[in-house]
Amino acid sequence: MRLRTNLLLGLLCASPLGVSAQDTMTMEQGMSLMQQNMCLGCHQVDKRRVGPAFANIANRYGGGERDATITVLMNSIQNGGRGKWGAIPMPAQPQVSDEEARDMAIFILSLVQKPE
Repeated sequence: MRLRTNLLLGLLCASPLGVSAQDTMTMEQGMSLMQQNMCLGCHQVDKRRVGPAFANIANRYGGGERDATITVLMNSIQNGGRGKWGAIPMPAQPQVSDEEARDMAIFILSLVQKPE
C-alpha cells in the first residue's frame, strides 16, 4: 500500500519537464541506459576512461540537494561541459531526452560510495 501511495504521489508531483517519476534504478537498468546512449565509450562505472568514472561523479556531486544536483547533471549530459574534470571537454548530447538525462543522473547518484 505504501509503495502504491508513494508511486501515485510521485506521478502527481512530477516535474514540469515531464520526466519520469522513477527515483531509483538497478545497476542493470542504469548500465543499459548508459550503453544505449553511448556513454560507455567515454565513461566506466569505477575507472576513468576518457571522462571520469560514474562513481567519481557521484562522489563529487552526491552530497548536495538532490533535485538541484539532478538538474546540474542533466545539464552537463545534454549541453556538455569543459574544465570540470580536466582538459578534455564533455561533448553535448542533445539527442538525450529530459527523461533519459534525469534517469542517467539518478543512476549516477546511486553510485555514491559511503565513507568507511
